Amino acid sequence: MKRRDFLKSGVAAVATATITSLGAEGAEQGQSGQGQSVIKRYNQIGKTNLKMSDISFGTGSLPSASMVLRAVDRGINYFDTAPDYGRAEEHIGEAMKNLKRDKVIIASKFCNPQAYPAHLPVGSTKEQYVKAVQESLKRLKTDYLDICFVHAMGEVSKDAEAEKKRLLDDNMLSATESLKKAGKLRYLAVSSHGPTNMEDLLMAAVVSGKFDLIMPSFNFLKFPKLPDIIKEAAAKGVGVVAMKTLAGAKEMNLDFKTADFAQSAFKWVLKHPEVNGLVVTMKNLSDLDNYIPASGKDFTARDREVLNAYARLYGHSYCRTGCSQCEDACARGVEIANTLRYRMYFADYGMEKRAIVSYSALNVKADACLTCDMPTCTGACPYGLPVAQMLQAAHQSLTLYA
Repeated sequence: MKRRDFLKSGVAAVATATITSLGAEGAEQGQSGQGQSVIKRYNQIGKTNLKMSDISFGTGSLPSASMVLRAVDRGINYFDTAPDYGRAEEHIGEAMKNLKRDKVIIASKFCNPQAYPAHLPVGSTKEQYVKAVQESLKRLKTDYLDICFVHAMGEVSKDAEAEKKRLLDDNMLSATESLKKAGKLRYLAVSSHGPTNMEDLLMAAVVSGKFDLIMPSFNFLKFPKLPDIIKEAAAKGVGVVAMKTLAGAKEMNLDFKTADFAQSAFKWVLKHPEVNGLVVTMKNLSDLDNYIPASGKDFTARDREVLNAYARLYGHSYCRTGCSQCEDACARGVEIANTLRYRMYFADYGMEKRAIVSYSALNVKADACLTCDMPTCTGACPYGLPVAQMLQAAHQSLTLYA
């Protein structure tokens, strides 16, 4: 069923009305007349001596240095960036001219400064890892990183053992120790949004004792093993910062502006005591206004109603990043999870260029799905998604035709 047809159905109408009503109620409650909202809670990250704002800034679409300064003025102190996030590191560096270094936490990645994804692969030398950080420091106009991530575990290879080699690469670990001794890096971290083996790789990171922080995809629509992983992390003093907390952010496609879905989604994540904070991409001042009010707030029955209404609307079309159970069913080797993630970036996140460039770099694209007469991927999806149809639509959206 096409989305426009689904939205005409009674279920969608009821769900939309529910979210709209609940969102309007939340908007009225949030009008305190006290001006702009600010961060209300800071949490220690694991056993580190860093305390982060519970709502923090993802710079994947950072437009300017002024956005960084506006965020700091509102109490945000944690900025997640990367060399392959466009000019994000440079914008932060420009902002640093007006900020005290010890007032912000800067987290970047072992990546190259080119089109996403540009993660350093297995086989990179110690010198390449060190150089990646040194180049980031130049762009950021700072002497040190608070945190550096081995990023996107499960994205470079579907082979869990190959990704574990990247996770615990001897050259990366040696470079990390050298950078720490030189005062250029404080803490080592790992992140994963799949598409494969996310939970197993994150657990391997936690039990290795090598990492100070993990950053998983975590939201109210997934993952079965993650609660155990974050509990194990907390028990070992490993920090937990969540990403992909909006489960696709599809509320942007609805015909209302007052719903507080994002705040409800954030509060659901932050109600887990093991989670120290979350990172969400912010593109403009409206994002600051919409997201920060969730800071320090408890998850309520009304929030649960909002999320249940969202799930009724979009649970049938949201690919659970990190699941990837359908991939082995595809005889043509289409990179299903990555393709659908890039479509999410294109359709829901407003990251059209990044999505198209990333999709173009995939080895096996979804054009194979256009002529497939045996869509075994659809039958393999544990959530009942129309995978083949979604892949065909993704290919049409993400392909530039001459």
